[in-house]
Amino acid sequence: MSGFDYFKLALSKYAQFEGRSRRKEYWYFYLFQLLITYGVMAVEYVVFDTAFFSGLLSLAFLVPSLAVGVRRLHDIGKSGWNILWILLPLIGFILLLVWFCTDSQPGSNRWGHNPKEIGGEVVDHLIDDDTLV
Repeated sequence: MSGFDYFKLALSKYAQFEGRSRRKEYWYFYLFQLLITYGVMAVEYVVFDTAFFSGLLSLAFLVPSLAVGVRRLHDIGKSGWNILWILLPLIGFILLLVWFCTDSQPGSNRWGHNPKEIGGEVVDHLIDDDTLV
């Protein structure tokens, strides 16, 4: 899968807080979210000298950002409620950054199967949302 495919996968699970998300899905979603938001912001600033549409876009990305973050925490075996650490300045950011960079918990956990593994083998891409190759 390409990076943009991971971005679309995260968006297709707009408000799905169950399950697990790989590091690739989380980081590609974050990358393309920033690129799109800052791109709109730059064009908007030059053309309209405002930040209205980029603000709306950021608001639209809020729920999928939380959802993919929660699923990423599930992937390492943590409760999604740990996303609230972000409310603690600096320490929460550093803690979540470390967790988001941590490799997937091997095998299944209480949030589902490891999206990287099937039959003990590591896989690199998905056919669709539910089928691993």
